[in-house]
Amino acid sequence: MPDLAVVDRQLVDAAVELARSRFPDGEQWSGAAALRLDDGTVLTSVAPQPPNVAVSLCHETGALCEAFKRDRRVVASVCVVDAGAGRGHWVLTPCGVCQERLFVYGPDVAVGVPEPQDPRRWRSLRLRDVQPHWFARVFPEDPWPYGEAGE
Repeated sequence: MPDLAVVDRQLVDAAVELARSRFPDGEQWSGAAALRLDDGTVLTSVAPQPPNVAVSLCHETGALCEAFKRDRRVVASVCVVDAGAGRGHWVLTPCGVCQERLFVYGPDVAVGVPEPQDPRRWRSLRLRDVQPHWFARVFPEDPWPYGEAGE
């Protein structure tokens, strides 16, 4: 059985497929996200584009809400954007807000991180490695709902 807690080709392809179907004209910077749950289910979502960008949401938000609704743990997450001009889809490291949203599921959630030489390529890292100085690590005595935060 494949490792569910890794950002692999299947997860990236699910995000790219949604981005292409939702934004068929290849709008620059359009994108999508894909999350894998602990039961293997893959959820995808895109960000709404409100007229006031101050109320914008990240591509991951819809899938995170769906995971919460289903009472399932997120084990892997990736976000992609269409870089435009035929440059393909780039993988984005989750923004700080999405990292906080993903930390609800613990420091071992796998996230896609772009390779510096080519953002169309990625590697899978744990949140604990993407954010080694996460603020909650200073509170080891506080209960952590999904394992030890400081590990």
